[in-house]
Amino acid sequence: MKDYRKILEENNQGSLLRFIDKLDESKKENLIKQVEEIDFEQVNKLYETSNIEIDKAIKGVIIEHVPFVDKYKMEESKYNHLEELGSNVIKEGKYAVVTMAGGQGTRLGHKGPKGSFLLNVKPKEKYLFQIIAENLEKENEKHEIVLPWYIMTSTENNKKTVEFFEEHNFFGYPKENVYFFNQGNLPLLSEEGKLLIDENYNIKLASDGNGSIYKSMKKEGILDDMKKRGIEWIFIGAVDNALLNMCDPILLGLTIDEGNEIGSKSVVKANPHERVGVFCKKDSRPAVIEYTELPESMAEETDEDGELLFGESHIMCNLYSLKAIEKIAGQNLPYHSAYKKASYIDENGNLVEATEPNSYKYEAFIFDGFNYFDNISILRGRREEDFAPIKNKEGVDSPETAIKLYNDYWKL
Repeated sequence: MKDYRKILEENNQGSLLRFIDKLDESKKENLIKQVEEIDFEQVNKLYETSNIEIDKAIKGVIIEHVPFVDKYKMEESKYNHLEELGSNVIKEGKYAVVTMAGGQGTRLGHKGPKGSFLLNVKPKEKYLFQIIAENLEKENEKHEIVLPWYIMTSTENNKKTVEFFEEHNFFGYPKENVYFFNQGNLPLLSEEGKLLIDENYNIKLASDGNGSIYKSMKKEGILDDMKKRGIEWIFIGAVDNALLNMCDPILLGLTIDEGNEIGSKSVVKANPHERVGVFCKKDSRPAVIEYTELPESMAEETDEDGELLFGESHIMCNLYSLKAIEKIAGQNLPYHSAYKKASYIDENGNLVEATEPNSYKYEAFIFDGFNYFDNISILRGRREEDFAPIKNKEGVDSPETAIKLYNDYWKL
């Protein structure tokens, strides 16, 4: 009892004590346990950065173009060489895939994990998880193997995701080769830096971004499992891309051929000002720069062939050696703060519904892990073959646009 009081008082969270004292023993004990598990040193440092405006001009950082290879412009001999190189690794059982599926389908008007969203494609509607499972089955048949499939969920949707797979018999995928693991969480903080309490009288937490995947794979035993299986290369992709190709031997072959530990697939920007992050080098290290940070003059800059110098969009199709993931997992990636709406229980036990942003959420970004390497292999694909994202309920990057891309690709 003394410990939690001391912890809260020393970390400017004394107001929570009055709330705890009003709870029954069961709720009180649970909340105290949560308090004792929080890394307040980390939380306090995160709050200090909440109100710092990001320098949009990235002052003092040298931004450079990063080379890429166009999958459809390389010579046939090179294409065949890379395909054979990548396919051999896959056939030897040294390749695994990871799907990031920690999000909810709220923005799509869908209740439940985003991967359980039903897409009305031809000839028959399919769930996003189902589309990935079917694509992996095709690769299994092609390479005469069974790819280990790891799925990163969140505290918020893990239970429902597992139940969803069980209800649908894992969409025919061998269930003994499907593994679920949780990404990390961080507390939401009020504008004053206070912990928030949810309607179940728990500390209000939020997933700490896709960049937490590296540490989560280590913490949850995924890397150990991969080592036992002899896995050497891992592809990590997002669940909300209806054209996600998780097993491209050309990307794998290119990364190996160039002697790199990380690789990624890109598609060229639709126009200089498309709102996407693009590959670059920051101070000579691989990186992704957000469209908000890229000066207009650089966004419009072209090479001698008229190609955008900063035109390679990051589409969340990333490849790593196992050693690369281990390396990143040992680092502390920077956290980025976002100003969000969050409902909470006040000191009197009343639910306060937020109508405006009132709290800070902290997220690590997966591409910040690229910074720990000298180079990255980038394979330029095609939007109509590689990228059908589902981010919005309507308009750009919506189910409607994804359905068209999916049907056109499969000629349905």
